[in-house]
Formats: sequence, C-alpha cells, structure tokens
Amino acid sequence: MRLPKAGLASGLIAYAIVSSGVAGRAYSQILEEVIVRVDLRSLPGEDVQSVFGFDRSILETPRSISTISEEMIERFNMRDIDELVAVAPGSFTQSFFGVAGSLDVRGTPGEVYFRGVRRLDNPGNYPTPIGASNRIDVVRGPASPIYGPAKIGGYLNFAPKSARIEATGQFISETTGAASVTTGSWDKSVVSAEIGGPGRLGDRDFGYYLYGEMEHSGSYYDNSGTDQDLLQTSFDMDVSDSVRLQFGGMWHDFSGNQIAGWNRLSQDLVDRGLYVTGAAKPLDADGDGRISHQEYDPDGDGFSDVNPFYDSGDLAPGGALTPGADVTLEELEALVGDLSALSLLNPGIAAIEGHDVLVAPEDLLTNDVTTLYFDIIVATDNEWEWKNQLFYEGYDNRNENAYGFSQFHESFVVEDKLVISKTFPTDAMTVSLQISPSFRFTDFEHGDDYTNEHFDRRDLTGASSPLDARLLATRIDDDYTEYYIGDYGNWGFAFMGDFFWDNGVNLLAGVRYDAIDMQSRQPVDKLLFASANNFCAPPGGCEAARAEDDVDGVSWTLSLSYESDTGLIPYLTASEQSTMILGQGAEVTVGNILGGGAFDQSKLVEAGLKGSLLDDDLYFAVSVYRQERTDFSAQAIVTNQATETEGTEFETRWSVNEKLLLTLGYSRIEVINLNTERQGYRFSFIGCDDLPAIPCHALYGGTLGANVSAGQSRARRAGMPEDIFSVTGTYDFGNGLTISGSVIDVDAVPSGFSNSVVLPAYTLVNLALGYEADNWMFSLTAKNLTGERYFRANFPNLFGGSIVLPELPRHYGAHLQYRF
Repeated sequence: MRLPKAGLASGLIAYAIVSSGVAGRAYSQILEEVIVRVDLRSLPGEDVQSVFGFDRSILETPRSISTISEEMIERFNMRDIDELVAVAPGSFTQSFFGVAGSLDVRGTPGEVYFRGVRRLDNPGNYPTPIGASNRIDVVRGPASPIYGPAKIGGYLNFAPKSARIEATGQFISETTGAASVTTGSWDKSVVSAEIGGPGRLGDRDFGYYLYGEMEHSGSYYDNSGTDQDLLQTSFDMDVSDSVRLQFGGMWHDFSGNQIAGWNRLSQDLVDRGLYVTGAAKPLDADGDGRISHQEYDPDGDGFSDVNPFYDSGDLAPGGALTPGADVTLEELEALVGDLSALSLLNPGIAAIEGHDVLVAPEDLLTNDVTTLYFDIIVATDNEWEWKNQLFYEGYDNRNENAYGFSQFHESFVVEDKLVISKTFPTDAMTVSLQISPSFRFTDFEHGDDYTNEHFDRRDLTGASSPLDARLLATRIDDDYTEYYIGDYGNWGFAFMGDFFWDNGVNLLAGVRYDAIDMQSRQPVDKLLFASANNFCAPPGGCEAARAEDDVDGVSWTLSLSYESDTGLIPYLTASEQSTMILGQGAEVTVGNILGGGAFDQSKLVEAGLKGSLLDDDLYFAVSVYRQERTDFSAQAIVTNQATETEGTEFETRWSVNEKLLLTLGYSRIEVINLNTERQGYRFSFIGCDDLPAIPCHALYGGTLGANVSAGQSRARRAGMPEDIFSVTGTYDFGNGLTISGSVIDVDAVPSGFSNSVVLPAYTLVNLALGYEADNWMFSLTAKNLTGERYFRANFPNLFGGSIVLPELPRHYGAHLQYRF
C-alpha cells in the first residue's frame, strides 16, 4: 500500500472542501420530503433487510456490509457498479471484457439481488443499471440461509425507487418526479424521467413510481458504443388494514459490445505503449472473409497448427511451463512441433493509444432482460406476518466478437418464497423468528463458441480483416464448443432466529435445507467436435450427452454480538453456505453433473467491530475474515472458482457537520485458487513475456497454451490488488453549491497468472461540482482528473498474459435535472 501518495491526493481534496467553509444547510429532495443533512443517508440509521431478513441497521448487522443511497450515487455521479469501490471496501472488480455486470466481492465473482431475490447470473452479459435504485447494499460473504444457495464472495442487493417511504412505511404525500439530461465526453447522451405519487382505488390508498431511461452514447474505445432503454415500475397498495400488495418490474434492453482491450501484451506495451505489429498468415482458404473452424483445422483431427500446447513432459508436474524460463524457439519447437504458422509477417514496433482496442465494427453484445415481482404481505391478528414473494426474470443474450468468441443465453427463473415471521418481546429479551419454505425453478439454453479464439492475430494498428475474423457459431447456429439445454428446481426450507437480550448480547442463528434436481443435455449435432470442454468422449462420439442428478445440502449461520453502552458492537460470525456451480447463462454443465461438481459448500469465519460515535455522526466498521470452498474441484472457471480468501476491511463515514461528509475505506485481500494450489499448475494462454528468449512476433500469429507452474504466483488469483485505499468528501455551501471528490489508491498487480506482466499502481482522482436552485439541479464532473494511466486485468487467470484493458483517461460529464 502506498499511503503517502494517496494521503497527499486526498488531503488536497479535503483541504479544497473544508477551506471553502460557507455557512448553510444541505437540502435534498428525497421521497421522504424532509430536510436531509449532508450525510446523504450514508449513516446506518435505517433498517436493511437484505442480509438476514430482519429489521436491522448495518450497525446492528453482524456482517461486513456497505449501503450506497440514491443521494450518494447522485452526488458522486456514479454511473456503473464498478464505481462503487470508492464507498464499498472489498468490491474492486477485474474487467469482464469491459462490461460491469456484477462486482467481484472479496476477490471472487459476486451476485446481484433485486429486492432480496437472486437474479439470473450476469458476470458480463450486460451492464447492471444503477440509476433506478433507491439504495444499493453491498454484502460481503455468502448470503444468509434465508436467501438460498449463493456464491461465497458476496452480492449486491438493489432496492428500487418506490412511493412508500422506507423509514415510516407511509406513502409520499404528493406527486413528485424529475426529468434529466446527461452529456459528456465521447458523445455521452442519457435522458431519464421519473414520477411517483399517491393514489386511491375506492377507499384504499396506493402508491406508484415509474422510472425510464434512454441512452445513445459513443465510447472512448474504437468501434464501441452503447444503446439502451430501461423502464422500471413499482406499485404498493393497501388492500385492507391487514393485507398489502407490492408489485412491479423492470425491462432493460441493452446493445453494445464487449471490450477485450489490448492484445499482444508485454511489459513494454504497458509501460511505454510500444506494440508489436505484423500480419498473421492468411487462413481464409475459400475467400469468404471469415476463417471457419474447418479452415483452422483442415485435416479435421481437432488440432490447429496455430494453437499448439506446451508440454515439458516429465520435467514438471502436468508438463507445466515455468514463466520466464530461458527456452529458445528451437527448444520450444522440439516440445510442441513446428511453430512457423504462428510467426507474423513484416513484424515491427509502433506506439498505440488506449482507445486502440480489440473490437471489430460488427462485434455486438445484446441483452433483453425482463424482471417482475408480486408480493403479498398479510398481518394476522396474533401479530404474525406472512409475506409471499413471487419473482420472475428472463433474458435473451447474444455476444459476438470477430477474434473468435461467440455465445448466447436464453434463460429464465421463477422463484416463490414465503416468509412467516413474528417478534416476541419478553421481560429479559426480544426474540424474532422467521420460517421460510421456497421453490426456485431455472430453465436454460446456452451455447459457447471459443475454440480457435485467437486474440493476437489482429494487428491493432489496422482494422479487423480476413486475417483475424472468424466465422462464429452464433451466425450459423453450428460448431459450438459447448451447448447445454436443461433446467433445475430447488426446494428449500429455512429457519432464522434473532435473540436479543436486554444486556446487549445478541445471538443470531439460522439453518436451511435445499433439495435440488437438475438435468442438462447437449445437442450433439450442434457441437464442433467431442472434447474435454463439452465432456464428450471418445472423439467422434458423445457418450455423455445427457446427465441428471438430485443433490441436497444444509446451510447454516451463527453470529454472536454485543451492543455496548459506548456505541461499540463487536461480533463473530461463522457460516456454511450451499452454492450451485453455474455458468454465464445460469446453465449447469453435463460435465459438472456427471463429476459431482454442480453443487458445493462455502465456509465463512468473520470477526469484526462496529461503532457509532459522536452522537451517531461517525460510523466505522472493521472486519477480518477467512472464507473458502470445501471442494477444490467443484467450480466454473469463469463465474465461480474454488478459492480461499483471507482479508481485512475497514470503513468509516463521518458527518462532520451539516455541511461536510467524509468517508474512508481500506481493504487488504489475498485470494488463493484451491485447485491450482493442489495441482501445482493451471492452464493459461501464454504471453510473450512468459518466454523472454523467444521473439514476440514468433508467437502472435496464433495462441500457445500451457499448464503454467504455480511456483511464481503461489496460486494467488491474478489481477486482484492486495491493498486498496479510498477516501471521499462532499461539502454543501448552503447556497445551493456543492463540491465532492474521491480518491482511490490501488496497488500494482500482476496482469496474469504467470506474473510476467505487472500492471502499475495508480491513484484515481474524481471531482464534482453541483448547484441547486429552486427545482433545478446542475452538476459538472471530472473523472480521472489527473489523467492517470492505468489498467485493469481481463480474465487474468486464463487470458491475463495476452490481453489487458486500458482504462479511461481524463473525461468530463454534465448533468441537468428538473424536479417537481
């Protein structure tokens, strides 16, 4: 960690904010229609049900959690979930080909929930929108048993905008709304509108809220842009004095593309922008402008001349390559055969910019997702509450990249969860109980096409051409690497108890049982060939074209905390959580079912201390944790790897006065790949710097794969910085003017598993100015104010030695809003 540099940058921002001291009060037109101080609902005053389901604030919750309010999102001009790292420690996220679908939480892929129900998997299918949210909760560690099987790292829960005031349970008193326009660098163009209010149907009250957003924007990156439409609705109605309905939904239509970033990666490229040029040798035999799989492999033996595999035989376990080994081209060819097909024609060196990326004009990423919910809440005469949540989500996704990757998903999920709850006050303690049966059904159809995926054949100093563009499976509906059709149903039953003694001792315990039946099949006629990737065997046949299984497991959680008179709350939590091993389209593979790797358990041990001091104006939380998966071999390499994570997180939020709010965050994290640690190696694409004795241009006409020794990395997950420090501040002058800033300091980190290329440390500075007058609000934002040159790793364990994403340079935005 490089605190001096971060401290200097943050100190400058803090000085600019504090030294501007003009008396006044901060006003925020939120739905509660009350004056809100500059704390922007950042302090733990309201109940958050997204962790254990009970009415507890984040201060009282014995887990590491951060909440980000609508006001914070607006004040700091956050536009996607990757920016939440400034106010949510432990949420730094590696690039998923430039698409902010979900966060990496505690160094592993997280999940996304909507109103406490898990959505379909979205590692990078589309950017998760945040503009329609009243609040976002970032929960670190596996979900409570009440929510069912989940990943180990953590999750985001989105609470949508609503006409019912969360703090009081009442409807807003009159119609309110807003219309806004956002513009900025690279033709940014977003228009949004929202309206909400009360109503009456007969003699019964109801509330409604509608939010719509349209975007048509360009991009810093070549051949890239975003078109998307979003519509979100929520309705809340009192049917009777004891029955309430909540229903609504969200429709999101996205069109854009993934961004692999720079190819032909080397340390010289990262440090100095020096790029190896040269043309790959032509393979498009029929001249149709696309290289088919058959043209990559004309003899049909399943092996391409431009995709050799390194194998040192008995020299290392798994024939693994030691990164940086002094292996000459002649020695390499003695191991893998003739490599002349990989050499570039007319190689040279050129300087490239961050916008010169591996995107072709016809690349696309489209996703149409529909989310619906319908809740019935019944309060009985004996003070039991019966809450039934019905949830549906379905998406249709298509992803095409000219360099040789395509994919589609057509999946949907239906979940029905009943939660029966009651609170029992006694003389010495208060007991809150929840009983929850549930059923969740998921149907999927998913195809992947990544055989002959070659990043380096494209020369970024020129356009995509028949030298690199491949005929994609989604264009011809054939020749997929993997293709799965199936479904799974999950019956669950959970019990949670919250026991709070009057002396401040609190015990929270829960247990859940899940029974899951799953089936998956492969349409063999659509597969390119039988391989280990699709679990078909022997070559030319597919004996394992179908699989089904029934699995079950028990999840539990146990937390002990103490609420002292000083405002300090120490806690200890232990948890074991079931998890389904799913892919990018919510699919379960035939191979994982047959191998017993479709279902597993995760364990968490966490200790922490929380506090609310200075008349509840200062909140802090610190936690240390260890979490791991119990079966190292049960994993999905892209979305749910078997890992062990240890770390520390610290967060503080201080409302200094009615004008100044400061926040501070710090995380230290180490993620170990368990299967890699056990085997001593893992498969990865080989980059130029992994074999320094071989000229780069001798390898860039194809892809060299290898099992890479874990010795240099010690099996650590690449691309995840060990230390991250953040500070934010916002000051309200009291005359309508506000100033806000954030600083994020990130450690240097290896780009790939081999550790051959290191991405430099960086400090990111953002600054925003806002002005409110009557019903108008205007803001100007500068992000990466100092023009820092920085990068994020892209699929580091697999592709980290081959590609990297250069991040955005200094850029600006303007936002104009009218409220009524």
